Amino acid sequence: MAALVPVILCGGTGTRLWPLSRASYPKQYWALAGAGEETLLQQTQQRLAGIAGLQPPLLICNEDHRFIVAEQMRQIGIEPAGILLEPMGRNTAPAVAVAALQATAGGDDPLLLVLAADHVIRDAAAFRATVAAGMAAAEAGQLVTFGIVPTAPETGYGYIEAAEALQASAGAPQQPVPIARFVEKPDRATAEQFLATGRFTWNSGMFLFKASAILSELERLAPEVVSACRSALEHDSTDLDFLRLEREAFAGCPNVAIDVAVMEKTDRGAVLPLEAGWSDVGSWSALWETADQDASGNVLRGRVIHEDARNCYLRSEHRLVVGLGVEDLVVVETDDVVLVAHRDRAQDIKGIVGLLEKEGAPESKAHRRIYRPWGSYDGVTEGERWQVKKIIVNPGASLSLQMHHHRAEHWIVVKGTAVVEKNGVEELVGENQSTYIPLGARHRLTNPGKIPVEMIEVQSGTYLGEDDIVRFEDRYGRSDVGAVRV
Repeated sequence: MAALVPVILCGGTGTRLWPLSRASYPKQYWALAGAGEETLLQQTQQRLAGIAGLQPPLLICNEDHRFIVAEQMRQIGIEPAGILLEPMGRNTAPAVAVAALQATAGGDDPLLLVLAADHVIRDAAAFRATVAAGMAAAEAGQLVTFGIVPTAPETGYGYIEAAEALQASAGAPQQPVPIARFVEKPDRATAEQFLATGRFTWNSGMFLFKASAILSELERLAPEVVSACRSALEHDSTDLDFLRLEREAFAGCPNVAIDVAVMEKTDRGAVLPLEAGWSDVGSWSALWETADQDASGNVLRGRVIHEDARNCYLRSEHRLVVGLGVEDLVVVETDDVVLVAHRDRAQDIKGIVGLLEKEGAPESKAHRRIYRPWGSYDGVTEGERWQVKKIIVNPGASLSLQMHHHRAEHWIVVKGTAVVEKNGVEELVGENQSTYIPLGARHRLTNPGKIPVEMIEVQSGTYLGEDDIVRFEDRYGRSDVGAVRV
């Protein structure tokens, strides 16, 4: 039985799903599909359960998201084979190359199942059956890509033409068919012609191949990618449970997709039709289309009530959202933004994010809740020379030993019990108790318990920026005496 290693690509910012998806916390880390609490990343891993030969996954993510990825895997009981950290995005060819090099480093040669972390697949059983149908061809050296059986002449996807007509959807999954060509996003008339031939599928960006097979083709067709990735791995560094690729070497890698680097040029490519309720969740309207709707065509998430609303996507993360006599709207409420858009304009949200970025608006990139390796914090309110935050520290986690040049802090614990160290002296601070951190004091907070510590922090001083932190010790690899980084 061939070993199968999932390679889950966690890059991308999903700006068309703003204001929920932002650079600091993109769509793959949100629970967007289905009624449960699992995120898109977690669903990507969980739908693989039951595939023969399945091994722990390799995950590739931006270094800023490493603790989010690790925590979400921990929540579903998965210990990854590795979490590889990209210092910057370089598209899918380098990501695949790094995964293949890492998977073969110990002398193994597994099958690699390359998946995006932000796709929705409603029929997991059909997906698993299709993967199984492609394993023999991949084991024999073919580079298999999964082509989505089209449901409409979409113009937003690239297409793959098979060398022969594809099998109808009834019955067992078809065996992989040689690829004739890849086609960029067509106009509608061309897309309609594609569908009439029975040879075209949508390009999903999911792949199945032996590690040695894709490395061989990368070496032949894009040797500069392999060279840069090999150097980045040879000079990598271990950071807790993460493998951090060497920045300078990886920066020299070409920014190129695996489709362009290999699949469009190789003679070993094959397409396997997939019919499993797939969506890349590229917009709020796409999410509305794939989600379960009520009798009036509405998708409701969070604290939502409505009367005479039709064909709407209504989502609340915090406050109550009320829809009254509205149709074809997307309404998304977050802690700092309320989006109201017609569903037909949902694709235009990326342009709004671009405008906000030009203005330097913080809402373009980050939520009010900021995630840290030890937990998270929310900005509650602020004024001149003061601000209030809600801080959550995970069980067993600890803030760095640090001090501030410009601010003092009051901590009020409202849930759990914390150990607070001030200038070398420790004290236990329980619920409804508080402590004061004077300006310049070396301090640290640790959660020794089994439930999260929640506390209110009141800061006051001449400067309250997050860069006013001097670290002395840090278990998360952020320590440099005298450094002012968060």
